Amino acid sequence: MEYQPEGMLYGTVLNQNYISSAEGLSEAMNKNITVEGKVILCTSEHDLIVDLPCGKGIIPRVEGAVGVKEGTTRDIALISRVNKIVCFKITGIELSENGNITAYLSRKAAQEECQREYISKMKKGDVISASVSHLEQFGSFVDIGCGIPSLIPIDAMSVSRISHPSDRFYTGQRIKAVVADNINGRIYLTHKELLGTWDENASKFNIGETVPGIVRSIESYGVFVEITPNLAGLTEPYEGIKVGQSVSVYIKAIIPEKMKIKLIIVDICCEKEPVPEYDYYITGGHMDSWRYSSRSSDKIIKTSFI
Repeated sequence: MEYQPEGMLYGTVLNQNYISSAEGLSEAMNKNITVEGKVILCTSEHDLIVDLPCGKGIIPRVEGAVGVKEGTTRDIALISRVNKIVCFKITGIELSENGNITAYLSRKAAQEECQREYISKMKKGDVISASVSHLEQFGSFVDIGCGIPSLIPIDAMSVSRISHPSDRFYTGQRIKAVVADNINGRIYLTHKELLGTWDENASKFNIGETVPGIVRSIESYGVFVEITPNLAGLTEPYEGIKVGQSVSVYIKAIIPEKMKIKLIIVDICCEKEPVPEYDYYITGGHMDSWRYSSRSSDKIIKTSFI
């Protein structure tokens, strides 16, 4: 079975077939298949009610997530599931006299299987899929499979520095990430290694071109403008400019041996550009190491996953 972030299975024909009839629910239960549905209510007891095309699903509080029963996962992890897609195993089905179907579900069981069969086997350097769950000042929490969370720290999102994770991600975004470490099944992630080296990014540009950019920091000696997530250049000080603004910049010089891009701000375009979808240089497999530095530079910036 392929374990994915919650929401990836929901719209598939197979998932809809499983949750749309008593027969489908029974088949999923007998085969121990993980399926998905949408939570429409969290009761005062913190049970989750799932909308099923054929009836109603109930995830009891202690089955809502790994760690709820033990107290290591707070109930906010259940409350925050309302109006969202969750995964679950089907543990029981009841058919009332008037034909109403009630299915008893366990999200915890789906997460335990995902942890055992997928997450515990992750190695440093593995490239995985994830979904952005929510953003904090210090980083982005992501779903790495069946609602199990991990964190991408803000300084691991890109080489170009940002002031807040919302500069790089948005909630619900599908992304790729690299396993930075796996300590007793707790996964630590990084992201910048998938956005290209200095040479790969610089090869997109030529001296004399005018291109879009985003102001990332303002210093006394100049303004750093990002022209791709892993490449920023320096311009001279510019009056009235603010961090986060979209600008157009003229490329004055590209200096690989110093890993520098010299820019000139042409104009301020708007307050803020929307977060892009990324064209990753690496989309799967495994990495032993990654070197950002230009081949012609003596300065070494690299990540080792060994």
